[in-house]
Amino acid sequence: MHRYLNKPIIGTLELCDLPELTIQSLNVRVDTGATTSSLHVDNIEEFKRSGKLWVSFDIHPNIHNVAEIVRREAKVEVIKRVKSSTATLEKRYTIKTEIKMADLNWDIQLTLTDRSEMTYLMLLGREAMAGKFLVDPALEYELSAGLVN
Repeated sequence: MHRYLNKPIIGTLELCDLPELTIQSLNVRVDTGATTSSLHVDNIEEFKRSGKLWVSFDIHPNIHNVAEIVRREAKVEVIKRVKSSTATLEKRYTIKTEIKMADLNWDIQLTLTDRSEMTYLMLLGREAMAGKFLVDPALEYELSAGLVN
C-alpha cells in the first residue's frame, strides 16, 4: 500500500467489506464529487424495533452475479433528501455501518438507493473518506494491489 503524508493512496475503484451487513469484497466507486456514500438496495421495507425506525432491504453483494441476493436489516439514522446524479431530489434512508478497507475500519453513513442504472453497487463519498485517504484518479484497486498474487 502506497502512502503520502502518512495517508494511504486509493484509486477510483477499490474493494471494501461491510462487516455489519456481512458483505465482503464489494467493489466500490470512489467519488470525491459525491458528499454522501450510497449503496444499491432493493425492496426497502420500514419497521419499528424498540420504538426506533429500521429498514430491511435486499443487497446484491456480487457484481458478477446479480442473481445473488441477501436480505439485511439496519437502524435508520436519518432520512435525507439527496440530489441524485440525475439532479432529482430523492428521499433516502441513511444507516450507519462499519466499513473495512485494507487494514482500516471505521463507521460511515450510507444512503440506501436504487443504483441499478450505475455500474458499481456502492459509491464512497467525501464524508466517508475525509482525512483517511488521498485519491489518485489514475489508479484502481490500489489498496488491494499488494494482496493479489
